[in-house]
Formats: sequence, C-alpha cells, structure tokens
Amino acid sequence: MIRKARMRDVKAIQKLVAEYAKKGDMLPRSLSDIYENLRDYFVCVENGGEIVGSGALHIMWEDLAEVRSVAVREDRMGRGVGTRLVEACISEAIVLGISRVFALTYRPEFFEKLGFARVDKAELPQKIWTDCLKCSKFPDCDEVALLADLSGILRA
Repeated sequence: MIRKARMRDVKAIQKLVAEYAKKGDMLPRSLSDIYENLRDYFVCVENGGEIVGSGALHIMWEDLAEVRSVAVREDRMGRGVGTRLVEACISEAIVLGISRVFALTYRPEFFEKLGFARVDKAELPQKIWTDCLKCSKFPDCDEVALLADLSGILRA
C-alpha cells in the first residue's frame, strides 16, 4: 500500500535513504530534513506497517517539482514498489497543477520506463541554485537529469 508518510515513518525513511547514500546512489537526508519535508514523502507499507519503500515530491517552483529519495528495500526490488511510489508523486503533481516533474538519478532507465525523458541539467536552474550548490559533487555531478512533461495531462 502506498500512502503519505507520517511522523512515525521518519526514521524508517531515513534508514532506507541512508542505505543508498552509503553506496553513493543518492544524497543522504538527515532526520531534520525529512521531518521538515515530511509532507513531500510517500511510503510503501507492507506486513502490518513495515516501510519497504519511500519517495518524495519536492516542489521547486510554480511549474516544477522533483521526484527525490526514491528508495526501496533490496529484498522488495523488482516488485513495482518504486514504480508505484513515482506514480504517487506524479499523481500528486497533477492534482497540484505542476506541469513538469524531474529526477536526478543514476538509474535513468527506470524513470524512462515511466515516461521521463533525458534533459540537460541546465534546464533545471531552480534545482541547481537550491540543492546542487550544497552537494559535494557540484559542479561535477554525474547524475542523469530526466523530465516528465505533464502539461498535456493538465490541459485534459
């Protein structure tokens, strides 16, 4: 089941993200950061409340949001958990009227299967000036930028 994250989920989210961050697959998120942005997060819950995945939709600008911190427990990989989390983020973007959703990732094929297309990071200036400047990899970021254009869905 995918649902919005709750306060009691924060430590489990941070643990999931930390596992990927240790491998260099995503940026770490502090407990403080997750608490401050808890309303951004979705979780996948199994077995009576066990958190097996997380993902967040972080609003950057009036027409731009980022799917971030998509993390799935390794023993649940390949079961659609990540897909359902990203779909929840996209659905929320549509409800909010956000026309563009992007992701920075080392797994671009995953996002391409969900309708994202590769773009130059220069198309995402809000991201660069808010988060990227704080990153230890800046300006030599090796993540791939992808963008989903939802404007056609919003007009429908």
